[in-house]
Amino acid sequence: MKLLYDGWTRSTLCDRSSAKTEVGMGFKETFWMACDSTEQLRAEYGPFHTRAEAETEARKLGFGYLLRYEHILGPNEEIEEVRCVFIELPETPSSPRSSVTFHTRCASCGESATHEFSWQAEVWADIHEFEHSRHKVRLFEHAVGEGLREIGDWRGHAA
Repeated sequence: MKLLYDGWTRSTLCDRSSAKTEVGMGFKETFWMACDSTEQLRAEYGPFHTRAEAETEARKLGFGYLLRYEHILGPNEEIEEVRCVFIELPETPSSPRSSVTFHTRCASCGESATHEFSWQAEVWADIHEFEHSRHKVRLFEHAVGEGLREIGDWRGHAA
């Protein structure tokens, strides 16, 4: 699967089997996508066979929406109509917003960034150290009420 944008084509979607149901004189194909917003320029990930698959991936990626594409196909399997339905995912009560944020700062050049998740900090550090050889990124954890704390030797403990 790959990250898709508004410029996708039907051939991209037809690589996977889809749900086909008969509608009037033609058929209706349904595809599910995970997406990050309802804006015209949005990131879409998929396609998926089922809503459950799309919802699982959307939550993994931190996307807040599902997009259901419905293609109404004519007698020659040509698309006659496309319907797009956005579905906003509810917040999961089992994963409340953490009050911990992660901060990365390059000890060599001073460039820094703030992250919600530790894996985002690790990715930022990997990219920065790859683009700037001999730079060393330090990781800090900030918890409300506790202040900023450096996580020493965090590279040695990363999985």
